[in-house]
Amino acid sequence: MSIVETWVAAFLTLCVFSFLYRDNPFYRFAEHLFVGVAAGYLLAIQYQDVILPNVWTPLTAGPRTPQSIILALIPAILGILMLARVWERMTGPARWAIAFYVGIYSGIAVPGYLQGQIFAQLSDAAKPFAPGWGAVNSALVLLGLLTVLAYFFFSAPHRGIHGVGARIGTWFLMVAFGASFGYTVMARVSLLISRVQFLLRDWLHLIPTT
Repeated sequence: MSIVETWVAAFLTLCVFSFLYRDNPFYRFAEHLFVGVAAGYLLAIQYQDVILPNVWTPLTAGPRTPQSIILALIPAILGILMLARVWERMTGPARWAIAFYVGIYSGIAVPGYLQGQIFAQLSDAAKPFAPGWGAVNSALVLLGLLTVLAYFFFSAPHRGIHGVGARIGTWFLMVAFGASFGYTVMARVSLLISRVQFLLRDWLHLIPTT
């Protein structure tokens, strides 16, 4: 990293850290710059990887057949209709395009989600217990599955055995939420450590490089 890049990165890092004191123009500058650069980068990636090979090239270069032209024009028209939402008169057609996109995405994503998340977990929970300490792990997984399902079963009151299972399911949910929150905090702390390390080592040279 060159000296200019290091100073720019350090300045933007300090601008973001300045929000710890209060909202200020430096933080808003870094925030707006990040959003603008991210939007421009995403637009360039979409043009290079989506629009150019899937729309522009089939319509202008190579063998053009009616099928290829239709396959290129349909997504292009839908994309233009989605962008036309900024005009009030085009709100209706824009909703059609968005509904078409959401329907296709749901049809593709839902089976994959069911196969990768729900069915896979049900299959793992129904496997025979492993020998040794693996049986304890399998029993905990099965117990957690049944008790969490009991907690979310609202057709019957949580009383008696059902109530006990629901309370145990609450404990499993709290453990799962706590672990997820802990992983999130660890990721954020790791990011903070990396930026502080960058400031002290690469910018101020207070920490020797290894």
